[in-house]
Amino acid sequence: MQHNPTLPDGTEAFKKLGVAIHQQFPDAKVNVKRVISEGDLVVVHSNVIATPGTLGSAQFDIYRFQGGKIAEHWDSIQDVPATTASGNDMFSMNSRPPTQQLGPQSLTAYNKKLVTAFFDRLMVREDLSAIDKYDSPDYIQHNPITPDGPDGLKATLGPYFEAFPQSTALPKRIIAEGDLVAVHSNFITGPGDRGQSVVDLFRVRNGKIVEHWDVMQAVPATSANDNTMF
Repeated sequence: MQHNPTLPDGTEAFKKLGVAIHQQFPDAKVNVKRVISEGDLVVVHSNVIATPGTLGSAQFDIYRFQGGKIAEHWDSIQDVPATTASGNDMFSMNSRPPTQQLGPQSLTAYNKKLVTAFFDRLMVREDLSAIDKYDSPDYIQHNPITPDGPDGLKATLGPYFEAFPQSTALPKRIIAEGDLVAVHSNFITGPGDRGQSVVDLFRVRNGKIVEHWDVMQAVPATSANDNTMF
């Protein structure tokens, strides 16, 4: 089952896509940055570069497994910009400790609960005080338009909430492993808006959110399948 709006269901469409990509972009590379899993869901954060020398796209893929096979797939894809407000790229891990290894598995449930509460308070209920409660003073940002730090996040979201008072985020699935928690949601500006398919990835250390990555893709009016992006 496929949720990418450009592809119909079934394995044949996926095969044809792979062949077409390799024919059109023979030097294409997928640089996997991090992978987390919980239950039957696996999240892959990657930099897809179709043409060497370009910045490519930032991509989150979510796979659901059933009986040892991939049964369902969602994704969100965004072009990588030339510059960012924070100076951080969309992929690096800059918070301490400087390791790509996941944090303790024993903290998975705690970190998932923390990020769920933060996301509900900030993005669903639009309460900016959630930033002071849950984010580290050294909060590192990889969203291209948002500066580092709690104040940088407030400076971006505050005007957005004011401009779109009926906006909200509709969480669809939350996947956690160790110190990383991914939230797949539909951001809408108000009733009737198709909005965006967004995957946020948060890193939690010592009870605070220390780092954030995301990918945002507009939900199109039409799709090659009937499953929606969610």
